Amino acid sequence: MKRAIATAAVVLLLAACGDDSTPAPEAEKAAPAPEASTETPAPGASTETPAPMAEKSAMEPEASPRTPAPEGAKVFIIMPQDGATVFSPVPIQFGVEGIDIVPAGDDEPHSGHHHLLIDTKLEDYNAPIPNDETHKHYGGGQTEAAVGLTPGKHTLQLLLGDKNHIPHDPPIESEVITINVE
Repeated sequence: MKRAIATAAVVLLLAACGDDSTPAPEAEKAAPAPEASTETPAPGASTETPAPMAEKSAMEPEASPRTPAPEGAKVFIIMPQDGATVFSPVPIQFGVEGIDIVPAGDDEPHSGHHHLLIDTKLEDYNAPIPNDETHKHYGGGQTEAAVGLTPGKHTLQLLLGDKNHIPHDPPIESEVITINVE
């Protein structure tokens, strides 16, 4: 798919930068791949937007709509308790009510998978949850983990994501707890 996108981008750039002898309909016929893509054009590309790119932009908001949360669904941290003093690696047990836990990519209705936010808040609930040191993914359908944390105070929060790691609508998130790691 990346090869098709790169080829289409080259064709579009050549059409935009080429001489006027290239008929516009041929350039449009040669570039169907960008319509199916959700990626943005490369930096430095022409600022003119050909018709297929404009159609793609109109489709982008529909590409990843948020999955509706089942009514009454809850997620919570079973262990450790808020205010607990623990040792690293910290054993964490995840709990849910009213929703099934499945691996990422599974399209089962009323389901999701866990993400653990460590010392952070999610900034964009309309995008996939980042996967880094402060946003841990449990896309295998895990319901517990052992997390290495440095000594000191830390906050933990669970957030469920849908098959694409995007929070449900409304978000299914636990209360934030604070622990002290010795």
